Amino acid sequence: MKEVESLWEEVRELSLGNSTQVERLELPPSPVQFLRDFVSPNKPCIISNALLHWPAFALWSCNDYLGRALASTEVSVHLTPNGRADSLAPHPTELSSFCFASAHVQQMPFTDVLHLISNPERNKDLVAYAQQQNDCFHAEYAALASDCEAHIDWATEALGCFPEAVNLWIGNHLSETSFHKDHYENLYAVVSGEKHFLLLPPTDVHRLYIREYPAAKYSYFQDTGEFDLKLEDPIRYVPWCSVNPFPSLRTEGKEMNDFPLYFNGPMPFECTVKTGEILYLPSMWFHYVRQTPGPSGCTIAINYWYDMQFDVKYAYFNFLQSIRLPPRGQGACLTDLSSVAMLKKNEVFKRDPQDSKKLPLCWKWKKKITAIARDPAD
Repeated sequence: MKEVESLWEEVRELSLGNSTQVERLELPPSPVQFLRDFVSPNKPCIISNALLHWPAFALWSCNDYLGRALASTEVSVHLTPNGRADSLAPHPTELSSFCFASAHVQQMPFTDVLHLISNPERNKDLVAYAQQQNDCFHAEYAALASDCEAHIDWATEALGCFPEAVNLWIGNHLSETSFHKDHYENLYAVVSGEKHFLLLPPTDVHRLYIREYPAAKYSYFQDTGEFDLKLEDPIRYVPWCSVNPFPSLRTEGKEMNDFPLYFNGPMPFECTVKTGEILYLPSMWFHYVRQTPGPSGCTIAINYWYDMQFDVKYAYFNFLQSIRLPPRGQGACLTDLSSVAMLKKNEVFKRDPQDSKKLPLCWKWKKKITAIARDPAD
């Protein structure tokens, strides 16, 4: 336990710094600087004045322009009663329990979606968020493609590949994204409004108390304006971060007692990404996101997902995550074999369901991997 806790401090002292602020660059870096100073050490940064040459920087602050450009387009909209999709919610049938709740997703004309997002006060208990991963910018929002760069040139050269996906996000102040991680190098560009991030490095994985929760999904009934949350059938479990970094006054004491490693550990890194800025969010960093709308009533961002390198850092992270922390005063031990992906030669890789992004389909091993769960007293 003590060794894992010291790791959190050591990573900050040796690499990330003891400040909770994210380093800010006034101009885009050269590919060499970006690779050397940020990608290789797996360290976030904010690049100011990065989007000033994009047509979107001037055009997307106007809802009229977006409405005209996408007048005949239907897009995917995620609907929830509280703005928290892919997040923990009270279990629909078991008191004092939680489930992993996904949004109700449907296709709607873009102009209707834009109205819902920019006028939240007219739709009580209905929060709309226009987003759909899997390269939605090139699919649903192709009419806007000429307003942005197809890729970030200095990042593309540094990483040696083009983005695998480019996604568009349009929401308001009611939408939040709970702590999670992605297996991508993420270049997150804010075109209108602001995004507020809490960040934790991969070494802090135990502080987020990742546990398995039954998957559930919201259904929205337009005739009544009500939501219904039901568990998936057959039941499915999703490993998800348990920590809410902004508990209410009513639950604050319980949250701090239940998750002391988060609330008593090092402060998370915190940053606001403003209009015209790009956040480099390194692969496997945990992030919690809130937002402030721009003058149009919307926060609009576009992000570029570049494939990460599944190298020694990825292997180290998997090993660290496999360590189960016992109560204070006892030593750490390896987790149960059932919760670790054990591979044999040419077996398909069974990934953590939380890791919804692409992972290698097949890993070739010379020997079967085995692990021994050691007694904490050893």
